[in-house]
Amino acid sequence: MTLNVFRKIIGGILLVSLIAIGFSKPFQEYLHIPNTITLFEGQHFEMTKAKLVSAELSSMSESIALKEDIHSVSLEGNKHGENEMFLELAGFPIKKVDVNVLKDFKVIPGGQSIGVKLNTIGVLVVGHHQIDTLDGKASPGEIAGIKIGDIITEINGKKIEKMSDVAPFVQEAGNTSTPLKIMLNRENEKISTELTPMKDKAEGSYKLGLYIRDSAAGIGTMTFYHPESRKYGALGHVISDMDTKKAIVVDDGQIVRSTVTSIEKGSNGNPGEKLARFSPDKEVIGNIVKNSPFGIFGKLNQDVKNGVFDKPMPIALSHQVKEGPAQILTVVDNDEVNLFDIEIVSTIPQKFPATKGMVIKVTDPKLLAKTGGIVQGMSGSPIIQNDKVIGAVTHVFVNDPTSGYGVHIEWMLHEAGINIYEQPREKAS
Repeated sequence: MTLNVFRKIIGGILLVSLIAIGFSKPFQEYLHIPNTITLFEGQHFEMTKAKLVSAELSSMSESIALKEDIHSVSLEGNKHGENEMFLELAGFPIKKVDVNVLKDFKVIPGGQSIGVKLNTIGVLVVGHHQIDTLDGKASPGEIAGIKIGDIITEINGKKIEKMSDVAPFVQEAGNTSTPLKIMLNRENEKISTELTPMKDKAEGSYKLGLYIRDSAAGIGTMTFYHPESRKYGALGHVISDMDTKKAIVVDDGQIVRSTVTSIEKGSNGNPGEKLARFSPDKEVIGNIVKNSPFGIFGKLNQDVKNGVFDKPMPIALSHQVKEGPAQILTVVDNDEVNLFDIEIVSTIPQKFPATKGMVIKVTDPKLLAKTGGIVQGMSGSPIIQNDKVIGAVTHVFVNDPTSGYGVHIEWMLHEAGINIYEQPREKAS
């Protein structure tokens, strides 16, 4: 046998071995291990492994402890810091995983029913109407090119904050036949136009031919608050104007306590609803500084308790959420918060903020009997799994009120201005 033939045989054996390893179950399993594993101090991560697989950290570190036996590899997050874990299969390197340990972080879950009062930036245009003048019917606002969803922020150089700010300009302009100089916000673009009010022949007053609104109110559910900063998150989804269907641009707002008075039970094709009223004292418990696709956010001016979990709880990041049993905290009667069983049907380990991270299903017989599943007003109800806050209820499936979407808690924290990743880390030496 010549040397070249021998080399070809050895090369073939090695090639077949590499292909066999590549298609082996252990190798395929480890390809699905994330490139980064993030833990909080005190958290544990474990994965099963084949006999031929070995793991080691790139360097010794106080932050991360690695334990390995025949069947599994486990990581313990002891102290904030970072390291690298290398996996090998039969001596061949197959995976490098960055391991980060973040400082211990906890929030207090909500579940309370809250009343929401939003004040818009300027006044929101929600419709046009025709004015019956001596010359016929017309809408000055429509003629001026003002669209539904526009926000009037200035008239004649003066800031407009509420509906009552508008009327004096309208009558003055009508009496002097002078066009109003209007400044608008339209989808983050500033637009200027001129509008000449018209006189209603029946009422004798000048009008813009616009329907406007300067505030909105509703109910929802508190998701969490951070005891150190008093920052909170609620609802889990954006508040949109009922007429324009567009997100309300918030100037400021308040949240108050609310009491659930009754439930309209949901059914297929007809989502139910919590009916509630603001608490009689209308005491403001916090402000609203942001209305985003992930909910409303601001600061509390007092502690709020749910009577179930009133101590800080750890959170789970999106990749730590598992399919299986979980619970939600919510109110279905008066102001009493209760814990109800649900199932995490599916979850996506998201790398970037997204609103629909989980599909959930209500399994609790009591909640199903009371509400039929997820109803309007339940949005923001915190989701608990393995004694961790993992997210919030956001939307119900119209054709299946027992099921809906949930958002991961880490994205709500990000929107609240709480960046859990911006913490000092100790680099392994």
